[in-house]
Amino acid sequence: MFDIVFTNCRVIDGTGSPWRGEEVGIKNGRIVKVGKILTGYKDEWGEIAEEIVDCNDHYLVPGFIDIHTHSDTSLMYMPINESRILQGVTTEVAGNCGISAVPVSDNEEKRNLLKDYVGDLEYSWRSMDEYLRHITLSRPSTNFCMVVGHGSLRVAAMGFDDREPTEKEMDIMKGLLHESLQDGAYGMSSGLIYPPGVFSKTEEMKELCKILPKYGAYYCTHMRNEGAKLIEAVEEALEVARDTEVPLQISHHKALRRENWRNLCYKSTALIEAAREEGLDVLCDQYPYIATATTLDCNIPDWAFEGGVEKMLERLQKPGARSKMKAELKELYKDRWPVICVSYTQNPDYEWTVGKSIAQIAEEMGKEPEDACFDLILYNQSRVGQIGYAMCEEDVEYIMQKPYVMTGSDGEAFTEDYMEGKPHPRNSGTFPRVIAHYCRDRKLFSLEEAIRKMTSMPAGRIGLEDRGLIKKGYAADIVIFDFDKIEDTPTFEHPEPGCKGIDRVYVNGVLTAKNGLHTLARAGEVLRRGR
Repeated sequence: MFDIVFTNCRVIDGTGSPWRGEEVGIKNGRIVKVGKILTGYKDEWGEIAEEIVDCNDHYLVPGFIDIHTHSDTSLMYMPINESRILQGVTTEVAGNCGISAVPVSDNEEKRNLLKDYVGDLEYSWRSMDEYLRHITLSRPSTNFCMVVGHGSLRVAAMGFDDREPTEKEMDIMKGLLHESLQDGAYGMSSGLIYPPGVFSKTEEMKELCKILPKYGAYYCTHMRNEGAKLIEAVEEALEVARDTEVPLQISHHKALRRENWRNLCYKSTALIEAAREEGLDVLCDQYPYIATATTLDCNIPDWAFEGGVEKMLERLQKPGARSKMKAELKELYKDRWPVICVSYTQNPDYEWTVGKSIAQIAEEMGKEPEDACFDLILYNQSRVGQIGYAMCEEDVEYIMQKPYVMTGSDGEAFTEDYMEGKPHPRNSGTFPRVIAHYCRDRKLFSLEEAIRKMTSMPAGRIGLEDRGLIKKGYAADIVIFDFDKIEDTPTFEHPEPGCKGIDRVYVNGVLTAKNGLHTLARAGEVLRRGR
């Protein structure tokens, strides 16, 4: 009757309901029964199921769904995806922050701009359909979904121009958005803090977001500001949702920089709650750390990116432009350089900087911090990562407890063998950290609520109709863990994938991790909206 029956387990179904002592039977990658299965058949177990898994009174929950990732830049090259699987993630959504590997322009110049913007991929595809076919051929370990990035739409239509799109260029963006949604994208993301998204106006975002509700798609945004102008950024995002009736997902909600701590997050969440009372469908996601991660060139003023990354690098080498950038940073970054650390460098000659702050690096270089930052960007052709300690624990906990806030890592696919530098531990430890530290140790919410934030809640936002619950007919994406022993072992100093206390991870009914080790199974599916 069954391929596998899980017995002696505490089932948390993902709805937020209290755990129940039940058994779960799966067949052909699907959950076919939840309830009492083996009772009265102890002498005939071999006829009931191919395999009986005793869960040792541990918790059995739906596979974790990571609504905010950037694996579109790495998954096809690292399909084993230890950073996701070994923390219990079975489904992920990539293409966030406006940065997606599609669409790709036929124009060589714009294609090169996209390469500088997104990453060193082959770009042998053009459309969302072609890209998802490439991911399918890579046979990933996780299920994979995509949203299309507004920044990538803009690059394909008008490059890195700091201006409003012409009518023709807007039509190109709309056409590419329609095409991507028809090919199975679940929504559109924006990165309004990064060029070229930063060059857009609110009306441009509204014009594109009007398309999304027709497809049942959602809009997720890395807002225009997460620091001093956080409230204005939230108001803009809510205005877009209000005027277009699009479901809104605020990405990695936070309040950056010390002067805004214990203040702005109270105001921003109050705005969100008032909008929800008004009837707006707005939710958030969050990663459970006080440090951000991005590229070091995010510290370069926006105007320097006019024309693309290559133009920015050229400006860094021109004394007049460089002096102007330096003057701007001196005003804005007085106390920031000690908390901005290098996480990765493309140039091996600068690996010595990894793990050190810009302030430390500047001292060792004998330069001012601004010049050290600029030179690292130049010497690495802009391929240098940073981690910034910019949040406070009180704000993280306050936001996390909100019922409309789900868990999302902002991470990506990698394996321990191919890990470069010291990436943010959120890549590999986000979900166990919420369970172990914030639920078990800090007791901010129940375990059932923690699991809801990781399963049915993101599934509902994305539009996944057969994942995120332990329920008959649903895909057999399953995580079994010991609540007393689960631990997020990746740290900023040692961010290698692998967490304690996770007994087993199943993707579509296939055992993919056992006792902290990947089985090398690659049973993930590429999921498309409406199919």
